[in-house]
Amino acid sequence: MNDVGDPIDRRKELTGSGLVLTWWAEQTPDALAIVSGNGTRTFAQLDRRANQLVRALRRRGIRPGDSVALICDNRPEFAEVTVACIRGGLRLTPINWHLTEDEARYIATDCGAKAIIRAPLLGASGAAAGAVWGAEVDLTVGGECEGAESYDAALAAESDGPISDPGPGSVMLYTSGTTGRPKGVSRPPEAVNELAALNIYGYREDGRDVHLCTGPLYHAAPLAFSLRAPLAFGCGVVLMDNWDAEETLRLIATYRVTHTHMVPTMFHRLLSLPEDIRTKYDVSSLRYVLHGAAPCPVDVKRRLIEWLGPIVWEYYAATEGVGTFVDSKTWLERPGTVGRPAVQGQVKVADDTGDELPRGEIGLVWIRAPKSSRFEYYHDESKTLATYRGDYFCLGDMGYMDSDGYLFLTDRAADLIISGGVNVYPAEVEAVLLEHPLVADAAAIGVPNAEWGEEVKAVVALVPHVEATSTLAEQLISFTRERLAHYKCPRTVDFTDALPRQDNGKLYRRLLRDKYRQEPFDRPATEPGTA
Repeated sequence: MNDVGDPIDRRKELTGSGLVLTWWAEQTPDALAIVSGNGTRTFAQLDRRANQLVRALRRRGIRPGDSVALICDNRPEFAEVTVACIRGGLRLTPINWHLTEDEARYIATDCGAKAIIRAPLLGASGAAAGAVWGAEVDLTVGGECEGAESYDAALAAESDGPISDPGPGSVMLYTSGTTGRPKGVSRPPEAVNELAALNIYGYREDGRDVHLCTGPLYHAAPLAFSLRAPLAFGCGVVLMDNWDAEETLRLIATYRVTHTHMVPTMFHRLLSLPEDIRTKYDVSSLRYVLHGAAPCPVDVKRRLIEWLGPIVWEYYAATEGVGTFVDSKTWLERPGTVGRPAVQGQVKVADDTGDELPRGEIGLVWIRAPKSSRFEYYHDESKTLATYRGDYFCLGDMGYMDSDGYLFLTDRAADLIISGGVNVYPAEVEAVLLEHPLVADAAAIGVPNAEWGEEVKAVVALVPHVEATSTLAEQLISFTRERLAHYKCPRTVDFTDALPRQDNGKLYRRLLRDKYRQEPFDRPATEPGTA
């Protein structure tokens, strides 16, 4: 490998212009950049095909500043489109291919996509896109789509040499839309590309590191942490398309994976594997396991660290911005924390007006967005203004700061259960339920109670081959009452085969609440805190 010079300065310079991958294509041309069930790409191949795509789009009238919508599973072409858009000065919007046609069309039209690149796998919208959605260019990846032009044929007609006028482009992701239509999170290209220039993972720039991407790349965290960042530091990426606990261990052992990003539900399922399966695979190559996206129960994370060692890092962030990080050693000293901001004042706990609260008091969590890189919700000025208080924005998360400035999350304001005027945080209840050996997944929600407003209901998925019985439901309630104040404990437990979770691990809690709030509840009320 050639001398890379000053890696940090050089990386920032190249990332800003969209050419960081070209650096690695020159340094390690034959090293694998992408490994997947749908093919592989070396750094040189990925770089050249990105150049071809830029030219193919320009030939079809797509110019810097235009929007490109991508509907694609985890495959090499996802990386090619991402690199090409950043390099070509385009605004990329990945779309969740599990959406309905109406949902996908809304995002494609709202972001103003002039080009749509899609694989033939999007449920109800697989046969409709392109001109139907108002796009001028429609390319299909990995198969045929009605009315679309072949992606591979379009690239094959173009030169793969360097682009003379590179980027920078950007990525505009859409919020999950759990309350109404999703909104595009728009930021300047320099802010979008900044994270990819930061070596938060401690990558060694000698080709020894390999990253395992466990989540769908159309989500913010996998795209940032499991594709753009590793590629920026010459780290090859192994793509999983459908997550499976044992397959994760197999891939780690096979490719000697050093880095990965996961969500807490994955931790729980890995830990739930039989001992003979967990010990079958050599995972000693792992150096960094990063997680976020959803609260992680203390017991689950502690057991993961005991198994893998102090290599687990947690962050608190959102599509809209990054707040805190914490390593294993610090977390073990303060179990449950999501870390302390690297920059003083980056995160604060405040009331709904933005006025900071005393240490230890629960309030809304606010993250600072510098004016130079602050986001806005695309085409929604009122929502943008409502989210900010000065330079700080809030996404509805609740928590507190301890005396040393470490942040602890309690839950989301929208998920809070208020029973008899007492606040109950679902995440706390769920963490206790997950300690039970027969529980595979759990959710706590508030359901109507005629006297107390709401009461706590647990919805539980059991480990395989365990029968759901009323006796087990009573045992789970007793289990929580031994570990929590009684007013926090579920009054009833329902069983389900699987909880409704997004593919980034977040629970669709609203779907559960809507289901149970439509049902009558006439059971006698029991006073919170005294039952």
